[in-house]
Formats: sequence, structure tokens, C-alpha cells
Amino acid sequence: MWDGGEIVQAQLLKVDNEEAYDPYDSVLVKMKEPMNPNAFIAALRASISQWRQKGKKCVWIELPINLSNLVHPAVEQGFRYHHAESDYLVLVNWIPRDIPSIIPANASHTVGIGAFVVNNERKVVLVVLEKSGEFRGSGLWKFPTGSVDEGEDLCAAAIREVQEETGIDTEFGEILAFRQAHKSFFTKTDLFFVCMLIPKSFNIKTQEMEIEAAKWMPIEDYAEQTFVKENQQYNLIAKICIERLNEQTIGFTPEAVTRKSGGMTNFVYYLKSRV
Repeated sequence: MWDGGEIVQAQLLKVDNEEAYDPYDSVLVKMKEPMNPNAFIAALRASISQWRQKGKKCVWIELPINLSNLVHPAVEQGFRYHHAESDYLVLVNWIPRDIPSIIPANASHTVGIGAFVVNNERKVVLVVLEKSGEFRGSGLWKFPTGSVDEGEDLCAAAIREVQEETGIDTEFGEILAFRQAHKSFFTKTDLFFVCMLIPKSFNIKTQEMEIEAAKWMPIEDYAEQTFVKENQQYNLIAKICIERLNEQTIGFTPEAVTRKSGGMTNFVYYLKSRV
């Protein structure tokens, strides 16, 4: 790098994933300290030249929100947006010009749950009136629903959402069905899992911010609501739930398994044999 006097060697950017498994022959740079944009460009060029010689094909740069001034210099060097979270942005650059990029797209799906909380003895289901959202003011009594948080298991999300919206404690039972819908929130594909839960308490305490009211309703009354009868998706889900209640079908039961690498617990959902 020429600074008007002696020739100075441009500093190289620190790589954060040199020891990690990487299927894309890539390097990950996590910027942490402020850097002059011109010095950043010089370092980026020098680093890419070295990484190219080492056979690397892809460069990821993670920029915290306080270093957003480095986004434009990176874009000028061929980087593009890949994904962002609340406090950082990740840019990516596929180095080879003669090899098609195999970099995967950003996360393409959102995941939600609907909770079929049923008291089998009384044949009643837990329903809510929403104070906000799509069905606000519609008078529709619906199952508690919500989004699955990052790192959260489906079964845990269903239990949490029911407790948050209604104050009812539950035990997870089965996944009865799931729905796939394209072009949903921010054009993502949405996966929605209908989960059956068993109540462990019955006294309702509604979440005032999102829920106008909650109650136990006979399952037949739920299914007879005009919207449920006329909407194909809701009508089908109601039929699936009633069939499960009448033991005409079975759902997918979760079983915890431990991953060999890292010792993390995953859940496998399967049709459990009744034999």
C-alpha cells in the first residue's frame, strides 16, 4: 500500500474458521475493531489474493452494527448481502469467476405452531380470541399459535406459546399435521405444525397484550364456526383433530436423541407403533 512515502505491507484480515469444518472452501472474517475504510479495502484485497492462492473459494465477512461503515467498501470489492440479525450483518463473496457459486441462500423458511389443547374427558378444546394479528376483531375462536424461536424445539415452542397466551400448563403429545405455505412473511416459505397437547391445569389467565379472551370450547362448536367450515385449511385441520380425538388416527411422537458430535439433543418425530 502506497502512503506517499515508503511502501508498506497491507495488513491481512484475521480468519475465524481456520480449524472448523467448511464444505465451501471458505474463510470467515469477524470484524470486531473499528477500521479506516481505505485500510480495510487494502487489507481485504491483500487477504483475498492470499486466500485465492490457498485455494479458497468463498469469503464471509461478519460486520457488527457499529461497523456498518465498512459495508459499502466491501460491496465495492464484490461482496453482497447474505443475511442479517439484530446486531450484525453477513456479506459474502464467491471468488472464482469460472466456477458457479454453491453458496446456499439465506434461511428460506419460518416455522410456527398451532396448539390443539384438548381435555379428552370433557371433549373441550382451548381457544383464544386475538387482540392483534390477522384475526383481530373477527370473532373467530382459534387455537393458540405462535412462532418457534431460534434454537427452540417444536414441542417446547408449543408448550411455551400455550402458557404465554392462556396461562395453561401442558404436556406435549403429538404432531397431528403440518402445512407448507410459500410467499409468506418477507416472501419466505412458512411451515406450520399442528400439535396436540394435554392440559395439566385448567384455570385460564390470558395474556393481555395479544389475547382478548380465552376459554374451553366443545370441539364440535369450534368446528361449526362459519370461518372454520368455509376455509379449506381450517376445516381440514379441525377434521384431523376430531379424528385424532376419536382415535381414528395417530400423530407423530417426539423422541429425544443425542448427536454424536457436540452431545446436543435433537428430537425425532415418528409414528409410534401401538403393538
